[in-house]
Amino acid sequence: MRARADGTLLGVAGFKTARGALVLGGRREMRAAYGILGAAWRGGLLALLDSDVDNRRFLIDGIFVAPEARGRGVGSRLIEALAQEARSGGYREIRLEVIDENLRARALYERRGFRAVGRRPLGVLRIVFGFRAATTMIRRLG
Repeated sequence: MRARADGTLLGVAGFKTARGALVLGGRREMRAAYGILGAAWRGGLLALLDSDVDNRRFLIDGIFVAPEARGRGVGSRLIEALAQEARSGGYREIRLEVIDENLRARALYERRGFRAVGRRPLGVLRIVFGFRAATTMIRRLG
């Protein structure tokens, strides 16, 4: 997490492990927020997008930078903090998925040493999620 001196949140980054992920919440939280039926269909669709924990690679679960902080190095610092966390855990590579339409994020990842290794089209689910595909990217840690 990065914040200004006045406490304004500039960005957040998270990673996924066998114990959890950046965004926590299970069936109980989904039911509380959306009701039984809403939780059922949302949970089912989200399960289709879920990536298992990759035991060989450190899995970045999400990076969010406040719009007013974009282009100021916040994303780069968050990525490097995640890379350091991965190194301390003994990982040699880090992995993430980026929505294909998010060209700015993909350019950032490429500048930080990531390379595309795969692409997962959503097919008809693009209507629900609002994007067509996600690209898997890997960065070797030195």
